[in-house]
Amino acid sequence: MKVLLAGGGTAGHINPALAIAGTIRKMRPDTEFLFIGNKDGMEQRLVTQAGYPIESITISGFRRGIKPKDALDNIRTVRRTITSSVQAKKIIQKFNPDICIGTGGYVSGPVVRAAARLGIPCVIHEQNAYPGVTNKLLSRRDKKVMLAVEAAKKYFPNADVVVTGNPVRGEILTADKEQSRQKLGLDQRPVVLSFGGSLGAEKINQAVADLVARSGMDGRYQHIHAYGKYGDFFPGLVEEKGADLSKAPNLDIRPYIDNMPDCMAAADLVICRAGAITLSELQAMGKPAILIPSPNVAENHQYHNAMALVNAGAAELIEESELTGELLTQRADEMLRDRAKLQKYSECARRMAITNANERIYAVVKKIVENKR
Repeated sequence: MKVLLAGGGTAGHINPALAIAGTIRKMRPDTEFLFIGNKDGMEQRLVTQAGYPIESITISGFRRGIKPKDALDNIRTVRRTITSSVQAKKIIQKFNPDICIGTGGYVSGPVVRAAARLGIPCVIHEQNAYPGVTNKLLSRRDKKVMLAVEAAKKYFPNADVVVTGNPVRGEILTADKEQSRQKLGLDQRPVVLSFGGSLGAEKINQAVADLVARSGMDGRYQHIHAYGKYGDFFPGLVEEKGADLSKAPNLDIRPYIDNMPDCMAAADLVICRAGAITLSELQAMGKPAILIPSPNVAENHQYHNAMALVNAGAAELIEESELTGELLTQRADEMLRDRAKLQKYSECARRMAITNANERIYAVVKKIVENKR
């Protein structure tokens, strides 16, 4: 079997494609894979690190501003849309895949359209509760649309849809709370985990600093926080607020979290953005959360992702425009104080989880390929 995958621009589109490839490789080790990504996109690094071959096209997204530079960039994007389709067609004809899988982002548009025109069976995977523009447009001609959540169905009224869930890493499904706490050297005090993404979210860092500083002074909670690439100011801010990090062993402050399955398993409460894959992991682990959606994403999709959990009683939401250290600390205290309520959040999150998403996705791919033959 030969599988072509397209998705890029953000890790939210790239990582699902890599997870899908990993599942197919596990089920069918003889499968040949090829990714197509943007020439300058982060997919070049992530896909190569994962050990898959990748070919490049040159594509960009449309800007919504009204400045002259935005207009010039959009003219350039129109040109690239045409040339990228030609580039994609040549790559696809050479590879001759049995199926093309698109996971969203503007890079998947010309690839999936070119594959469909060449008669290649296509399927797209939408990770969010509110779909991106590319996937909504592509769904008009694709054989199957795989959705992460039931709430997204209404946005694909004319498509053949199936709810598969988001692919979740195996380590997330098997991580154990007590074992993870032992591994991390944590005791039985409540554990708070917070992060704002690999780059770091400034407003989350500023608000979380209040909660971290208080725990550094009174030892109330154990707190793991990742401040990200642009959050170097965070340790100093915590100390300005009165905590001595050198004398607070209950605080684990770092730029990145590279052992997320253990950290998330150990946590009693998670404070984070509302990216689709992160939310799927919270659901799989049954983790109560305070969600702070990023306002700087297409279609405001993180807000819609978060509301799917809020409406199910699985999480609390604070919009970034309302976020303060005082409000965040108050919400965290309220949730952690009431163990019965915390357990209810956990149960509601688990009820939303689709823990066999990998198997569901593979079943869809397998059926499409077999029907082609």
